[in-house]
Amino acid sequence: MLREKFLNLMSKYSDDESYNLKCWNEIEKNYSSKSRHYHNLEHLENMLVELDKVKQQVNNLDSLLFAIYYHDIIYTPTKSDNEHQSALLFKNRISKTSFPNLSKCIAQIEATKEHKLSTDKDTNILLDLDLSILGKSREEYQKYCKNIRKEYHIYPDVMYRKGRKKVLINILKLDSIYKTDFFKQEYKNQAKKNLRYELNQLN
Repeated sequence: MLREKFLNLMSKYSDDESYNLKCWNEIEKNYSSKSRHYHNLEHLENMLVELDKVKQQVNNLDSLLFAIYYHDIIYTPTKSDNEHQSALLFKNRISKTSFPNLSKCIAQIEATKEHKLSTDKDTNILLDLDLSILGKSREEYQKYCKNIRKEYHIYPDVMYRKGRKKVLINILKLDSIYKTDFFKQEYKNQAKKNLRYELNQLN
């Protein structure tokens, strides 16, 4: 699904099939890195599944799709500029096509760093897709927690717990974890339960 959807998207803006495939292969390689246990192709698939539920609300679907595919293409747990580097890589690759909304996509990818409410509806949808895992069943959430811990395996437990607690508290402090009505209704209550559950586990 991921490969076909991306290549179909690229074909709208590039007739160079070899280049389109090269871009896909880079996405697949990066998201399939052995160091990735959560920020991987499964994460992208989950976002696309969630997108199907709200697709009719999206203003510019192609822009949102590009933002999904590229938002975590660069992901190094020890770095704090992953979103910016992902946006730069997106710009470098897709500027070689006729896609007209580069700046919009770059802003959307950058927005996944702080997850603040945007004036752009599609950006809010992207942010909600990205955090939809937080509102899933306790079993799915626990799997997510374990995979995040694996990505940060270089840090000892004391350091990891301190950093992770800060992340969870910051999410809970957001005016709203989810920005759009659909995701608020669908996942908000369970997300808060899951986040508080993990916080308790980390104490």
